[in-house]
Amino acid sequence: MKIARFEDDQGNVCLGEPTADGLARLIEGDLFGPKQVTDVEVKITRLMPPVKPPNIFGIGLNYQAHAAEGGRKVPDEPLVFLKATSSLLAAGDPICLPPSAPDEVDLEAELGIVIGRTAKRVSKTNALDFCLGYTCVNDVSARDCQKRRDKQWSRAKGFDTFCPVGPWLVTADAFDPSEAGVESDLNGQSMQRGNTRDMIFDCATLISYLSHQFTLLPGTLICTGTPAGVGFARVPPIFLKSGDQVEIRVEGIGTLANPVIAG
Repeated sequence: MKIARFEDDQGNVCLGEPTADGLARLIEGDLFGPKQVTDVEVKITRLMPPVKPPNIFGIGLNYQAHAAEGGRKVPDEPLVFLKATSSLLAAGDPICLPPSAPDEVDLEAELGIVIGRTAKRVSKTNALDFCLGYTCVNDVSARDCQKRRDKQWSRAKGFDTFCPVGPWLVTADAFDPSEAGVESDLNGQSMQRGNTRDMIFDCATLISYLSHQFTLLPGTLICTGTPAGVGFARVPPIFLKSGDQVEIRVEGIGTLANPVIAG
């Protein structure tokens, strides 16, 4: 089932199952508890991020080809970083190039995992039982901060608007994370063409590993890493600029589209 979080034409924040023509069937209940799709259809006036995460964990270098294009060694265990929760952005809203670092902002298409119930020290065998569903993520990154200026990732990946998520969540029972295309386009031109089967650490491994380091609370978002084809690795590099349109696609979920504007 697809679950969208959105504003209706009265300004109410709703949960619903998207249908055709910008409509959704309202869902009664709680995102993390019992819920039921009703027959009541309402207009989606504005999509919102499908979840409000208490934490956002990112995983670096989780595709071998992406590690290679950056000249990095494949990690022996997941490379974990945090993105600020204030970086969250809905589908359709603009990615803002930050005034303090506007020149080398890059895209990263990723599969996102949403945790459905508290997970602490769970086994890889049971890890996917703690997943509520999956969504599309763009792990936007200021490469000059990441690679030269700060030489660590907090600011580079945590600026406001640097975590577009959506357009909706697909529940775990309706999606296979082991083999799904992960792609990005910039202004209609292909950038990334990957598949989750090429992940170094699969989704179950990531949930289990993170749960042994941190308590994963309901709504926690895990950004699972990006395939090859990002802008900084191209010759010449391709970075986001005002007026661009970015599309992130995950097969079986949908398309996350955002414009780019100057901060």
